[in-house]
Amino acid sequence: MQLGLVGLGKMGANMRTRIRAAGHEVIGYDPRPEVADVDSLESLVSGLDAPRVVWLMVPAGDITRSTVSALAELLSEGDIVVDGGNSHYSDDSPHADLLGVHGVGFVDCGVSGGVWGLENGYGLMVGGSADDVATVMPVFDALRPSGAREDSFVHVGPVGAGHYAKMVHNGVEYGLMHAYAEGYELLEAEPLIEDVTGTLRAWTEGTVVRSWLLELLVRALEADPGLAQISDYTTDSGEGRWTVEEAIKHAVPANVISAALFARFASRQDESPALKAVSALRNQFGGHAVIDAAGQSVGETSTPDA
Repeated sequence: MQLGLVGLGKMGANMRTRIRAAGHEVIGYDPRPEVADVDSLESLVSGLDAPRVVWLMVPAGDITRSTVSALAELLSEGDIVVDGGNSHYSDDSPHADLLGVHGVGFVDCGVSGGVWGLENGYGLMVGGSADDVATVMPVFDALRPSGAREDSFVHVGPVGAGHYAKMVHNGVEYGLMHAYAEGYELLEAEPLIEDVTGTLRAWTEGTVVRSWLLELLVRALEADPGLAQISDYTTDSGEGRWTVEEAIKHAVPANVISAALFARFASRQDESPALKAVSALRNQFGGHAVIDAAGQSVGETSTPDA
């Protein structure tokens, strides 16, 4: 089948390659002409035979919204738009409504696999009508891992369900990564452990904590022992925040995911105002020494310990 693909970044470009390798025609558009097949959305749409399927792999938020709005004016009844980016699920129904005015279908697809998806395939979580999902199924089949058709794809529910599932997936990912990171730090702190990387590597086979994420941590340590070339400043895509917001809304005690998200926030502080306040309070109520940035005591108060 034919597919129009908008957004040819790291994941989008790899997806184009994988879909083409499965025998489908892909016309790709990106603002960067050096990676694009056509020079505009108009050219992309005109290059597809009706009924058309256009897949978006662009940043969540305003860029996705403006692209959907532009496509609503360019596409025709019977066409379908697939949002494969990390949009917030609450954006999906407005997009479906906007496109629906023109008779254009909408599918939201959570895509997991990162830069390794080209080789390994992608996990796909899809929301939308059964008919629209069936139309796009050849592309879903091309993207997911070979031989894992049922286990790597799920039609989660109606519009919005795919992105909701992907949001929670990414929240769980936050927690898993931070658990591995804390285990790594604890191993590094103990002099008895002479081979930290080897210990983690041993966990990747046969143990209950084995996973692809753990394999990737081992790979990173083999390439950069001690992770000396990596800053501890850690960004977040936004999906961890959304997951925590949903946990609050549904009164679900997402302790691990919340802690992992806040740890990322802490990584961005050269100095922690909160911990400075804690230190000052300990000094005020307990007379505990305050330590300066150089690690030196700057004195105690005479206030009795509380």
